[in-house]
Amino acid sequence: MDLHELRCFVAAAEELHFGRAAQRLGMLPSALGRFIKLLEEDLGTRLMMRTTRSVTLTDDGAAFLKEAHALLAQADALAAKFRTRGRKQAASIRVGAIDSAAAGLLPMLLQDFRRQRPDVTVQLVEDKTIRLLPRLLSGRIDLAFIRPPESPDKRLEFMFLFHETAVVAVSDHHPLASKKRVTIADLVDQPLIVPERRSRPHSHDLTMKLFAEAGLEARIVQIADEKQTIVNLVSAELGVAIVPKWTSRMAARGIRYVRLVASDLNKLPLAAAWTRGTRDPIRDDMLEMLKAHLSRYARDA
Repeated sequence: MDLHELRCFVAAAEELHFGRAAQRLGMLPSALGRFIKLLEEDLGTRLMMRTTRSVTLTDDGAAFLKEAHALLAQADALAAKFRTRGRKQAASIRVGAIDSAAAGLLPMLLQDFRRQRPDVTVQLVEDKTIRLLPRLLSGRIDLAFIRPPESPDKRLEFMFLFHETAVVAVSDHHPLASKKRVTIADLVDQPLIVPERRSRPHSHDLTMKLFAEAGLEARIVQIADEKQTIVNLVSAELGVAIVPKWTSRMAARGIRYVRLVASDLNKLPLAAAWTRGTRDPIRDDMLEMLKAHLSRYARDA
């Protein structure tokens, strides 16, 4: 029995749905099932009853859930204690960010932070929200800038920052490239490139919701995982894409970003996240600076 098996069991027990639990942990449902099976084999008892339609806890599973919560809380507290001790010896902070925040928010924030804390070394990790949240929980990063999940983990603290504006990425040679603004109706017959929903649910759903609100059908021709790949496909004239405004700061040739005129749906939320109940002076200094300059950062989003 190890801590990862315990976390898998707790997530599945709280969600009572392997798909949602796996997404929360940033893993595949099949892998989640294997870890729970290993845990049951180690304990010599059945913890869950799973069918194609439902997941339920056995009596042993319900009793074990309480103990698992206590064990994980103790392990997290112990890890936090020694991380803090180590951080006092070496002034550093590990910051995770989704790609658009890494391109837009982080350069401004870190420039301000460097002036106030030149003694601190900042280590950056760029990844998707579903991979950054498990890193926070395991203590591999100290602070993350992410899209807030639909079902927030109670072990994490979240602070909503602002909404990023979405724009339309088109190639330089596209007929829409000469326009100052476009509407969803202008995109109705355009081939769309969208991110894969499992890895980027907010960005994927934004495109679908904007078309649904307009009573139109999105013509999706390509699904891509990485934002850089999406803009490269747009540059190659394989389609157009609705992306966060800060995507325009990524390196890509032959791209135009056109303002999208739409409803309040035309926004992507950005939040800061960290481990609940932990003390970290460097992280807290960065959060205070973020709050102090938030209105200025939001103007560029």
